[in-house]
Amino acid sequence: MFGISSLGWVHTLSSLPAIPLATYMFARYGRIVPRSRPGVAYFISMMIGAITVFPIAHQSVSYVISTATILLLLGGYGVGRISGFGRSGKYLETIFLSLTVFLLMLPTVTEILTRVPDGNPLASDLSSPVLLGAQATLLVIFIVGLTAQIIHLRRQNRLDTFDSSAEMPT
Repeated sequence: MFGISSLGWVHTLSSLPAIPLATYMFARYGRIVPRSRPGVAYFISMMIGAITVFPIAHQSVSYVISTATILLLLGGYGVGRISGFGRSGKYLETIFLSLTVFLLMLPTVTEILTRVPDGNPLASDLSSPVLLGAQATLLVIFIVGLTAQIIHLRRQNRLDTFDSSAEMPT
């Protein structure tokens, strides 16, 4: 079905939970929160998905996306544990993990549009206007979403700074 191998199905089914997990965390927390239960599940789903790309990929860009995803995941989940980054650590964490969502959605949308419906896909090739429009839309959503996350983090930091600098009544 859809020309997907058994390992391809393992890759697809292990990657799919990352989409609702990311959506949930964006809606609930405004960003991916690594040290939460959904954050841990997101990490596992993304890591399995990224690793299983290597034996099934047919295009070199897939290796680049997968390698970048793994590095961004490790960076996003690791930067918060390194105390030397201070407040900038939360920004880096947010940027890295938002990029992983973007790198998940690009091939997901591409695969869907070039495979569905089975036998007569919506996009006939990688230069299809439908596919290019969908990818451009994902890029705009990423830029707007990341900007909103950074603004939200800046506001939180200002409130935290204001609260901690307020004089305590005696």
